[in-house]
Amino acid sequence: MNLAEYFAKHRPQAKWTFGERVYGNYNGIPFMGTTGGEGMVNETEGSLVTVFIDLPLKHNDVWHTTYIKVKPKDLKRLPLVEDEVSIKRSKSK
Repeated sequence: MNLAEYFAKHRPQAKWTFGERVYGNYNGIPFMGTTGGEGMVNETEGSLVTVFIDLPLKHNDVWHTTYIKVKPKDLKRLPLVEDEVSIKRSKSK
């Protein structure tokens, strides 16, 4: 097995792609935003996702105005309005 095959098999796969709309809680504070990159910190901590937040939030007297880093499990995909309309139409038929 060469290195390319080894890393393709053992590399962690990203759960989120760039530009997905998400929401969640950051230390108990609700937020909405757009995903940036996802990267592995280390084997113990796992990966973190950069989320560009829509509105600033304050945690422990520190203002986060542009982005926050959260665990992938703390994010939920924000449903698109088009998806909600099509779901409502299909249920009404």
